Amino acid sequence: MIEVFSDNDALNTATAERIVAAAGRAVAERGAFHLVLSGGETPKPLYELLATPEWAYRLDWRNVHVYWSDERCVPVDDPRSNAGMTRRALLDHVPVPTAQVHPLYLGGSPRQAAMDYEALLRRSASGGLPRFDFVLLGLGVDGHTASLFPGTAAVAERQRLVCELYLPEQGMHRLTMTLPLLNQARHIVFLVAGAGKASMLQQVLSDVVDSAGQIPPARLVRPVGGELEWLVDAAAASNLHV
Repeated sequence: MIEVFSDNDALNTATAERIVAAAGRAVAERGAFHLVLSGGETPKPLYELLATPEWAYRLDWRNVHVYWSDERCVPVDDPRSNAGMTRRALLDHVPVPTAQVHPLYLGGSPRQAAMDYEALLRRSASGGLPRFDFVLLGLGVDGHTASLFPGTAAVAERQRLVCELYLPEQGMHRLTMTLPLLNQARHIVFLVAGAGKASMLQQVLSDVVDSAGQIPPARLVRPVGGELEWLVDAAAASNLHV
């Protein structure tokens, strides 16, 4: 499903409503809400909205577990850290128990960090595949989502739940949840804003491949038995016929 909003305020309000509704259902049915967040600039205003008194009380934070879809291998106080940004914008302002916040990177080697996170997730699911209640994802201008970048081995991974990767152009190691894990989610929402995303959004939502015959990784996000929504602003939707 694709829904277009006139501006960022409307986009963020609609996304916040979906998170609150999903949390209410999850806590009522299963006693906890397992939420996967993304980094970048697009979701930051959403996190700041959820941190306001008007919204914060609407979630039962005592029963919320927070995860991240991907992370840069930098300390949490580094401005590039997804977990650090989310803490400053949201988590430092709401009563979520510290033990229920699960940052992807806590130091050490990227390989070990990926293995440790996968072990954490498998323990939480009694050894099986975890099924998150709500996953928030973004879209890069190159078609990546999480840290599933075009042409990287992480996109093709089918066994591991969390992978490490190195991006030479960024000079940085990153960690990412893989498609077998993301596609188990009950509800996935892509949050897309800005005219710079319009061309790639059109490509992801069509059958178009790039000049090398590659499918944008974001198109491979297809939850098994779950719901997929694209919530976009008018600028990002400017190339769509909806």
